[in-house]
Order: sequence, then C-alpha cells, then structure tokens
Amino acid sequence: MLSIRMELPCCCLLLLSCLQSLSAHADFFTSTGQMTDLLYTEKDLVTSLKDYIRAEESKLEQIKRWAEKLDSLTVTATQDPEGFLGHPVNAFKLVKRLNTEWGDLESLVLRDTTGGFISNLTIQRQHFPNDEDQTGAAKALIRLQDTYRLDANTISTGNLPGVKYKSHMTAEDCFELGKIAYSDADYYHTELWMAQALKQLDEGEESTLDKVTVIDYLSYAIYQQGEMERAMEYTKRLIELDPEHPRGKSNLKYFEFQLEKQKKAAEEEKKKQKKSKKAFSLIPEREKYEMLCRGEGIKMTPRRQSRLFCRYYDNNRNPSLLLAPVKQQDEWDRPYIVRYLDIISDAEIERIKQLAKPRLRRATISNPITGVLETASYRISKSAWLTEYDDPMIEMINNRIEGVTGLEMDTAEELQVANYGVGGQYEPHFDFGRKDEPDAFKELGTGNRIATCLFYGTAVFWYNLFASGEGDYSTRHAACPVLVGNKWVSNKWIHERGQEWRRPCGLSESE
Repeated sequence: MLSIRMELPCCCLLLLSCLQSLSAHADFFTSTGQMTDLLYTEKDLVTSLKDYIRAEESKLEQIKRWAEKLDSLTVTATQDPEGFLGHPVNAFKLVKRLNTEWGDLESLVLRDTTGGFISNLTIQRQHFPNDEDQTGAAKALIRLQDTYRLDANTISTGNLPGVKYKSHMTAEDCFELGKIAYSDADYYHTELWMAQALKQLDEGEESTLDKVTVIDYLSYAIYQQGEMERAMEYTKRLIELDPEHPRGKSNLKYFEFQLEKQKKAAEEEKKKQKKSKKAFSLIPEREKYEMLCRGEGIKMTPRRQSRLFCRYYDNNRNPSLLLAPVKQQDEWDRPYIVRYLDIISDAEIERIKQLAKPRLRRATISNPITGVLETASYRISKSAWLTEYDDPMIEMINNRIEGVTGLEMDTAEELQVANYGVGGQYEPHFDFGRKDEPDAFKELGTGNRIATCLFYGTAVFWYNLFASGEGDYSTRHAACPVLVGNKWVSNKWIHERGQEWRRPCGLSESE
C-alpha cells in the first residue's frame, strides 16, 4: 500500500490455511482523497454565505451564527484536508452537512431572497454528496465500531487513537446513525446509537431532538432483540414524558404480555448451554478477519520466525541492482511473502497520488456468475489505473518491479492505485481466478494472475499460483477498515504469459 500515515494497521494478509471537475456524483464516501475537495467547496460556500449575510444581517441572524461555526471548521480543515478527513467522524459530518443541512439552509433562504449566494449554492448542490453517501459514511462508522470493538461513546466523543483533529458527534448525529441502522432492521446498532443520543440529551446537550422520539426507537429496538423488561422500562419513561403518545400504552401492555410468556418458557427450560471456546481455525472467516484487524489471531512461533531472514538482494546479479541492491526481508513462510524496504520514495508516492486522484472511480469486483464488473459493499475504495505513457515515473516503477521479481511486465496489468474512503475496506478475497471462474481474465489473453506486488510505503510480493499453475488458497487476504488516517495503496498484478522462462513450471500440484 502506498501510504502517507497509518496509526492502526489497515491491511492484513489472512492466513486461512479538487473533485474531478465536479461533473457528476461520484460516491464521495468511498475515497477520502477525493473528499478533500469537498472541504474547499464547502469553504467557498461559507464565504459566499457570509457575503449574503452582510447584505441582510438583520433578517438572517440565525443563519449567520451557523455560518460562523462552519467558517471556523473549514479554515481548520483545509489546512490539512487529508489529516482532517482521516478522522471518520469528521468525514461523516462533512457528508451529513452537505447532503442534509445545506439543503435545509437552501430552503430557508429561498423563502425570501435572490442573489449570488443562492445561485452559487443551487449550482453547487447538484454536485454534493447524496443520501447514498450519507448512508455509506454512517455505515462506515458502524463497521469501524464492530471491527475495532469501539463503544458508541468513544466514537461520539472523538477519542480515537492517534487522531489529529478531534471532533465530537451531536445527539442528532447519533440519532441519524441509529435511524440508518433501523432502516436496515439492524436493531443492535439502532439500540447503541439511540442510547448514545439519549445519554447526551440526558447530560444536558442543547438540541432540537425530542427525547420521546429517541426513546420510541430505542424501546422498539430493544424489544426486537427480545429484552422485554428493558423495553418496558423505556416505554414507561416514554409515557411519563408524553402520556398521550399514540403507541406508548399499547406497547406497554404488549411487552408485559410477552414478558410473561418468556418467564413461563424459561421455567420449562432451565438448562443453559455454555459456548465452548473455539480454536482459531474453526472461527468463521468474518470474525477471524476482524480479529486480525485488531492485531489478534494467529502468531508465528519462535521456531518459524527463526527461519525468516533479511538481506541485500540483487536478484542473481541483475544489472539494475548490482550497485544498489534492495533491502529484502522474509515476511511470512506459508505462503512465502517478501517485503522490500525503501522501494519507493516519498516524491514518487506524491506523484502517483497526483496522477491518480483525478481518475479515481469507485472500485469494482467481477461478479463470479455473470462476469460483469459491479460495486460491492465489501470493497469500499476508489481506484485508478496508470500506464507508463502517463508519466515516465510509472515506467521506472514497472522496471523496478521487474528487476526485483525477475518477472515479465509486458503482460502485467497496469499499475492500480486505490484510495480508501470512510471506514474503507476490502474484505477477504483472492487475487487469482479460481477453477469455478474459468473466464476471469479471458479478455486479457495473458493467463491467470501469477503474482501480486503491493506498495504501501514499503512493498510486499507473493505468488498467487504454485509453479504448477494451481492456485495457492493460502494467499487469501484483505484490507482492514481504515479507522484513522488516509490510506493509499498501489499494486501490480503480474500474469502467467511471458513467465515461461522466468519461472519454470513445477511437476506436482503444490510445487
């Protein structure tokens, strides 16, 4: 991965045995790098808004206070856009403001005004994030909450590890997350975020949000999870606040009836089953993936570690490496993975980002049934493809990969550059085409993906196929959700054709 800063590990190998011209909506939440342009757009809108306020300040005092708050925020944010948006709460609130709050403001101003601000805002709004972006950013926060086992209060108060720009969520923000979870019938997260919204209201936070509405959602989410007593307690509180609530009294009677049924069922079946501790190899893949993202899971034994070495490497006296061999170290033994240190410079990283940013598009996956490229919730990022015709630096990097790997680059895919968005991730996957995907790379005519070279400051390299051409299923890997920071990666997928004399075929299936 091509990375500028990562406070938490954001890519793991699962060992399982300026907006592009603002021309169209572009899934903003899937790329933190592209979202930085939104900050400048918002800053321009704030400036335009302040000009309008000066013209009609007497009528628009409420709007002026709101604008001044945003002015302060955007000045701070634009000093270091990527750092600011590296905090997922800041990214979520930016999308929420542009999708919801600016729209509300537009409606207010349109009641009795004309002029430059409205013209500017109306034109810009057609290129703003939409409901899909706001929902995507919200779900990203929920994904981070689960993967890294963060409680709602930690996220709401902005106390994430390594954050540079601390930002807290309002009760309305928490309520919004709860509603999005509720719309997906995700009552577990509905409860967590409605409870957080209620907590902040109980602590005296000023808000237009009604406690009765929050408790209504909260009690129903708890009921859906089968906890009748707690659902009853919240319903009683709802009735205290609003004795005429249309559902309060009827819900209370229903919960009492269901609670009685639960007690009778509990008396008939008193034996409780205790969950046995599962071995790591038996844990479901999703849970294993999240454990590895948290730094848990399998560890290499000292004996296995003792077999890993580091070295200066010239790839059998490759002419390009004779005077300046690369630093190579063994990263893992099965599958065999090597890491190359200091393989790409900071200047090259910045140039690649500069070339890729205007070309970023939502990353897609190939549907294994239809073969059609499509977006997926398990791959939240944007990617761009760079060729050596785009910049001489790309040709230099391709030559460097060929030098250290000894593999032919003429049949390799173009250099892919990806930027991960809010909570951006890529769940467990293989790089090579499996036997049930015989046409995976048919249109390329270069065979299967024999190897992967992945840059993220340093670079790692592994073979996806055995020398026999069979797929190595231990190369299943993933990119963990980005908790803090902004992650850029670059990879080169190398194909079979052209490697016949560079990596001779093996005779056995697993050779």
